[in-house]
This record gives sequence, C-alpha cells and structure tokens, in this order.
Amino acid sequence: MGEHFLPGVDLGAVLGTLRQPSAWIELGVALSCLGLSWVVVRLMRGAQAPERSIWFGRKIVDGVLFPVMALVLAYAAKRLLIALAVPVAVFKIVLPVLISFAIIRLSVRVLHAAFPESKLVKVAERTISWIAWLAMVAWITGILPLLLEELDQIHWKLGGSNVSMRTLLEGALSAGFVLVLVLWVSAAVEDRLLRGATGEQLSLRKVAANAVRAVLVFLGLLLALSAVGIDLTALSVLGGAIGVGLGFGLQKLAANYVSGFVILAERSLRIGDMVKVDNFEGRITDIATRYTVIRALNGREAIVPNEMLITQRVENSSLADPRVLVSTLVQVGYGTDLDTCMPALIGVVASVPRVMSEPGPVVQLSNFAADGLELTINFWILDPENGQGGVRSDVNLAIWKYLKAQGIEVPYPQRVVHQA
Repeated sequence: MGEHFLPGVDLGAVLGTLRQPSAWIELGVALSCLGLSWVVVRLMRGAQAPERSIWFGRKIVDGVLFPVMALVLAYAAKRLLIALAVPVAVFKIVLPVLISFAIIRLSVRVLHAAFPESKLVKVAERTISWIAWLAMVAWITGILPLLLEELDQIHWKLGGSNVSMRTLLEGALSAGFVLVLVLWVSAAVEDRLLRGATGEQLSLRKVAANAVRAVLVFLGLLLALSAVGIDLTALSVLGGAIGVGLGFGLQKLAANYVSGFVILAERSLRIGDMVKVDNFEGRITDIATRYTVIRALNGREAIVPNEMLITQRVENSSLADPRVLVSTLVQVGYGTDLDTCMPALIGVVASVPRVMSEPGPVVQLSNFAADGLELTINFWILDPENGQGGVRSDVNLAIWKYLKAQGIEVPYPQRVVHQA
C-alpha cells in the first residue's frame, strides 16, 4: 500500500521533529508554496476578478483556486522532501490546514453564487468553517481517528443492512459535497446562459437555466441519497407518497411551478413587459419557477404567483406592440377658430419628446360642453415602462403655452344666479 495523501498524524513525533533544524527548511518551503500560489493566481486573474467568480473570488485568497493551488504545491513539495530524506513535520500540519481551507472556500463561494440574495449564506459559512477547522484540529491531535472508531461501534439494523453512526456521518458529508458540486455546476450554467441576454432571449434562457438547475439538483439528490446509503429502490414508495401529497396539500405549489414553466415556454409574458394584474401595473423584472416579480413605476414590487398569471386576465402592453395610446382633454371658447387651432395643436403635441410621429397625434372635437368646445387629443408613446403621467403633463403644458400665446380662451364654469 502506498502512502495516503493525508496520513494519520502522530502529534508527539511531529512536535519532536519541529525542534530539528530541518523544520525551518520545511517552513520556508511551505511559505514559498503559498507565495508562488498567490503569484500564479494573481497572474491568471489579471487586474480585476471576473464578476461572481468562484475560482478567484473578490480577492485572491477568498477564491477556490488559491487554496487548491497551494495544496497541490505543498503536496508536491512534501513528496520532494521525502525523496531527499528530509524529515517531514511541518507539512503534516500544513496539508490538513490547506484541505480545510479549500473545503471552506469551495462551499462558501458556491453558496454565494447559487444563492446571492440569501441571508442564510452567512450562517452556513460560519457553520462550515467551524466544522472544517474543528475536524482539522481533531485530526492533527489524533482525536478524530479515535472518535471515528468509537462511532463505528455504534450501529443498528436498518432493513437488510447494518448501518453505523460513522457510515451515516461520512455519508452525510459525502452528500453535502455532492450537492455543493451540483450547485456549482448549475450556477455556472445559469450564469453562462443568462450572460448578455435581453428581452425574449432572456426569457428563453431563463427557462433553460431553471430546467438545468432542477435536473442537476434532482440528480445530485439521488447521488447524495446513494452516498448516505439509502436504497434508491425504496424511492418508488416515496414517489407515490409525494404524488398523493401534490394532489392534496401541495397542489397550489405544484400549480405555480408548472405555470412558471408554461409562461416561460409560451413566452406570453417576458422579462421587461409592462403588465397589469389584479389592478397592479408595472414591469416584469423576474420570472421564477414559482412566482413573477412585477415592479411598479413608483418603486413598489409585487410577487405574483404564476398560477394567477395563467388563470386570470393579464393586460400586457408589450406583447405584440409596445405602442400605447394616451389621451388628454382641453376646452376652448365657442368663438375659437377650430380650422386653425386643431392643426396647430397637432403640431404642438407632435413636438413633445416621447410622442410618436407615426402614428401622429390626433385632435378631435368630442363634445359641445356647457362652458366651451371640448377637444380630445390622442397621441402614441413607445415606452410605456417610463410611465404615462410625465408625457401627459408635458403635452398639457405645451397645449397651455400655445393657447396662452395665441390668446385663445380656456373657459371655466360660469353660473348665473337669479334672485327671486
């Protein structure tokens, strides 16, 4: 049997070797490995780290590549020192430390990439760090092998197999590692799919990213259960139970998930569309598998279940044609020359920014009101996501300035009181 990558540590022998002059040689080689790793990662990363990079992180030492590179160099240096008949003591401590560091950075960076907005990532980061460092200390001090032997003595019968506490612990760690890798791959695939996508293309890539993540997490869960030692043939019974649960208690949740994939596949609603749902109007900013986020022009956001978007009437201002008709009213006196005023108003409204020239504005005599002639001005805009109040105000101001400059009367209500 060859030497293991991380053999058991005899703490007494290590402390004895640390007193020898060769320990200084090991320490210098270890520091050289760390410095060389920093330089290599710095050159590979460039002046600025890629956005949301798992390998490089925001800094050099908080990515995955630095501890992995240092671990590889340290292991190669250890083998070289052994070949040169140099007593090895420092590297028996350095290697467990680097392994714990690499596990922590890998888990934390993957969780940050998979769940960038979750507040539980900090808690998970502290938990993983404590477990990794305590395991490293227990390994160096020799407590961990003894603890594993004791856990191996605690076992019981589970179905047709004999399961020990050590098996469950190692299986749980293996399952966690598999799920971290799955989240890493799914986050990388999602980032690659959504990079540079806009509009309709963004919606298509979003459904592909959601489907890839769901499949990878499902496969990772199966591998994790297998690593724990659970017989996957028993999942047929579990699948039947889940089916019954979905049919009763989880039918709303399942309907929202299915509706999310239907919306993304049919492209009836897309990210960036202006919609009105249940008297709430705004722009779609995100379409998840369970819900859709709609942001109103005043900054408020509504989280709408996807089932509601399928079963209820949804007004989409951007589906086929983003043009929106906006109207405003104005009254002029009965003595106004409409043959001159109406064409002039068309030109005034057409000069307002955001008002489309094709189709152009239209001015209509809509009513003979009690106080004056009522004119309806219709015009089109191409950017409803920027709101209608601002452009309507600009049109009204332009009309008011024109009427004031031409001396055209804007009548106000007048009432005659007859005294008995």
